[in-house]
Amino acid sequence: MRWLTWISLPVLGLLLSAVVQTAGSVETPLSAPPAVPESQRLDAAVERLNQYFQQRWQQAGVQPVAQADELTVFRRVSLALFGCVPALAEIKAFEQDLQPDRLDRWIVRMLRDERFGRYFADRLARSLTGVEQGPLFIFRRDRLRDWLAEQVLADASWARMTRDLIAAEGLWTDQPAANFITIARMENEEIDETKLAGRTVRAFLGQRIDCAQCHDHPFDPQWKQPHFEGLAAWYCQATVSLAGVTDFDRDKAEQPVVYRITEPGRDSESGRTVDPAVPFNAEWLPATGSLRSRLAAWVTHPKNRRFERAIANRIWGLMIGRPLQDPVDDLPHPEDSAAPDALDLLGSEFRNRGERLSVLIRLIALSQPFNLSSESSEQDVLLLKQQQQQWAVFPLVRLRPEQVIGSLFQAGRVRMVDQNSHPLIRFQKLTSENDFIQEYGDAGEDELNPQSGTITQSLLKMNGRFTAESLKVDLLSGPAEVLQLSPDDATVIENSFLMCLTRRPAAAEQQYFLEQLKNNRSQAVEDLFWALFNSPEFSWNH
Repeated sequence: MRWLTWISLPVLGLLLSAVVQTAGSVETPLSAPPAVPESQRLDAAVERLNQYFQQRWQQAGVQPVAQADELTVFRRVSLALFGCVPALAEIKAFEQDLQPDRLDRWIVRMLRDERFGRYFADRLARSLTGVEQGPLFIFRRDRLRDWLAEQVLADASWARMTRDLIAAEGLWTDQPAANFITIARMENEEIDETKLAGRTVRAFLGQRIDCAQCHDHPFDPQWKQPHFEGLAAWYCQATVSLAGVTDFDRDKAEQPVVYRITEPGRDSESGRTVDPAVPFNAEWLPATGSLRSRLAAWVTHPKNRRFERAIANRIWGLMIGRPLQDPVDDLPHPEDSAAPDALDLLGSEFRNRGERLSVLIRLIALSQPFNLSSESSEQDVLLLKQQQQQWAVFPLVRLRPEQVIGSLFQAGRVRMVDQNSHPLIRFQKLTSENDFIQEYGDAGEDELNPQSGTITQSLLKMNGRFTAESLKVDLLSGPAEVLQLSPDDATVIENSFLMCLTRRPAAAEQQYFLEQLKNNRSQAVEDLFWALFNSPEFSWNH
């Protein structure tokens, strides 16, 4: 491998040690996860959600497809929570767990894994601050991601996290939630209140109101220009200095609220002042507290259905690849008189169980739509489209760039690449991911929008440096481990398919590669992994 040329002998010795340890422990099975406590089970909520979709299918005259096999569902969960396909060791352990509720128990285990914290934190950070670099020195995306990872691994309340972000004070390094505020600092060292107002509604209430900064929303009468200005005014006391994020004159018991709107080209003192206001249900506002803490309480108020529906829609999109309502952050106004829909059912359970993201994740993963096959026998194009619209078939969704490189890296190894992996393996993963995404292309904060593949992306997967190095049958590669640890050629092929596609080969596939392995086994295994890496099946969630 080319990157070995600069590794010193002592470091190479450590790496060899890591490989020996990995190879020696491959056959050590993972223990089955413990039972989910009765108080944490979601059976009743899953049944209510399934009944909703069954009634929806019946009313639409749509027949759902058959259930997917559990390995396919396990792959979906791993892609959603870890951003990669499951490791061979995980697949074997999952199959050996014969208890009927194994999927839920394994999901609960995965929600406590640091891989989940890191991957999901990056997804949340994109919705909170986009992917822009932000002001130099005072915006630390890495600290925000680390904080989000700690919160989701601790199963913290999303409502509490939201309040921490909106009302954050302190240094952006010591109080990472403050980075939600510091990213809005402008070159003149003032806070861009309009940016924070738009981001607050988009990230936490699931609606795009940026256009209301200049004029009334053209499609949603609920959002007028004065509404946007009133929301922006809640941030007018926030300042960013070397001491961190604070509200100015914080030592005073009372202080004036001055948010001034000025026309372009006019002097800032000649503008009109705007008082903090909310567009609906002002009675949800606390009577006391800082401006931002009062706004945070209003956003997360238990009766604010927009809050729970917004996060339910986003988590559905992150789990399945497509939100229940598209676009993910431009939901319609929830009608008070309307019968509860899927977002209401998800949101209600989310509220009743401490506003924890883990509840939404498990509820979605255990639901019937998530467990349906992606294959339909429907020949009529219109009926097939109706199946897709009604969630009566699992959608085919192209993997995001992070999922592609994450899966390429994991599929090239037998054991899990996690926090317990050798430091050099984790370092290689980090650098490989950064380089690959830079070349492959980043979907940005709109990562849940449909993405089309490009010729450049296909060429990078087929002939890129990372793919070439992963395929070689040498000391450090997964293909070499497969050859060493598999007792016969049939098992070599089976393990290769499981590592790359999380399924076993079909009879024709097995027979073809058995013939290839009769010749140059090393070259045949490299060719096998190359074919699996570049198959359409590898690059899609299905």
